[in-house]
Amino acid sequence: MTNTQMQISRLGRTGPTVGRIGFGAMGLSGVYGPADESESVAAIHAALDSGAGLIDTGDFYGSGHNEMLVGRAIADRPREEVTLSVKFGALMGPGFSWQGMDTRPAAVKNFLSYSLRRLGMDHIDIYRPARLDPAVPIEDTIGAIAEMIDAGYVRHIGLSEVGAETLRRAAAVHPIADLQIEYSLFSRGIEAEILPTCRELGIGITAYGVLSRGLLSDALRGRDTALTDSRAGSPRFQGENLDANLKLVDTLAGLAQERGVTTAQLAIAWVLGRGDDIVPLIGTRSARRWAESIGAAAISLTPAEQAAIAEAVPAAAVVGSRYPEPLMGTLDSER
Repeated sequence: MTNTQMQISRLGRTGPTVGRIGFGAMGLSGVYGPADESESVAAIHAALDSGAGLIDTGDFYGSGHNEMLVGRAIADRPREEVTLSVKFGALMGPGFSWQGMDTRPAAVKNFLSYSLRRLGMDHIDIYRPARLDPAVPIEDTIGAIAEMIDAGYVRHIGLSEVGAETLRRAAAVHPIADLQIEYSLFSRGIEAEILPTCRELGIGITAYGVLSRGLLSDALRGRDTALTDSRAGSPRFQGENLDANLKLVDTLAGLAQERGVTTAQLAIAWVLGRGDDIVPLIGTRSARRWAESIGAAAISLTPAEQAAIAEAVPAAAVVGSRYPEPLMGTLDSER
């Protein structure tokens, strides 16, 4: 039975109402190591049962595997219980090799038809390009999604990892429900211009990377073996960079211990406290971890406590970019 006790948020002025914390499904398709399908389905069910509602996926996660998994997991649930967010447009070669973006209007409709089939759904609640396609005006991409809204296949338009100028251009074509972008104690770049622009335009934030891919938790503290998943290629997880970053995590862990909560819970609570218009996306492969994560919603931080945490774990002290340099170049949000 669904627990509706989780607080809710509306994504922007025009977006859907969702649980205060959403579920990010990417990790269920091998990005952070093997995932058991039955446990993955149980994690999705736990998210829905807790009142989360928002399930985020991408058509390129596991080359379609993630959408099919999500589709199976939600097949027996009432459609109105689920808010599906789907990213599209990323071109991936074998071995999860980045091949660029394609968000031409014809491609939008092609990607959408495949997603609907894999998900087993007749519509997607929020459809968004995974990154800005430098070869296609954002107005053309948004216009094509708007046509799919008129046709009944999409309900809302979202964006991902774009900057303030792109947000304004997109919003001039059609209302934008939310911007999906990385935001955590370790990644606060949106605070300067992107977040204020979203608030001006009435665009919500779905924040991913809230735990900085597991760094802002107890998972890697004291670990003496090298990572073998996709994080092994991330600058923040390499050698001396990792050592320096884990020292910051130790500081956060001390603050969490003082409050009687886990390190991950305090990191999530900090993001939750940045505004009701920010919905953290939590990615986990187990129902147990999900239960731990949503415990963060019960942690109330005063503005002074928020500031003290931010000062104790300064973003300027984090070593390494959030993606490898070639991928950093694909982020309109970083220009």
